[in-house]
Amino acid sequence: MKLRSILLCCALMFAGAATAKEAAPMATDVAVEKRMVAISEELRCLVCQNESLAGSHAELALDLRREIRTMIGEGKSDQEILDFMVARYGDFVRFRPPVKPTTWLLWGGPFLLLAGGIVALIVFLRRRVREEAAPRLSDEEHRRAAALLDQSKP
Repeated sequence: MKLRSILLCCALMFAGAATAKEAAPMATDVAVEKRMVAISEELRCLVCQNESLAGSHAELALDLRREIRTMIGEGKSDQEILDFMVARYGDFVRFRPPVKPTTWLLWGGPFLLLAGGIVALIVFLRRRVREEAAPRLSDEEHRRAAALLDQSKP
């Protein structure tokens, strides 16, 4: 009985693999599909945001890839397609947005954050060193400390 259960589980596990086929490209023309993948690798999925349009499985990504295929079929160049996407969704849709005044913060932001973190660390460490330094005693305080130490000797 136990052996039958194990064999049944194995058969069910491998049943899907036995009928699996290689995924057919969405476009009938392989050249169109390669060009679509190359263009969509340059674009960011607007849903996932950290994944390229080519690798995303979101509904919007599927629609945008379909749109790119349509534009390729209409004879538009890669640059025209990229320009269309940027006009529609802004520079954010590109993985490597152009350097211009509206994207300066995007390009320089990480460096500004790094510089701010370094400045904050330096300020923190300097304050900590100042607080840990032993306070200086005045002459009067030295005399009182010496008197207290002399009293404690037998």
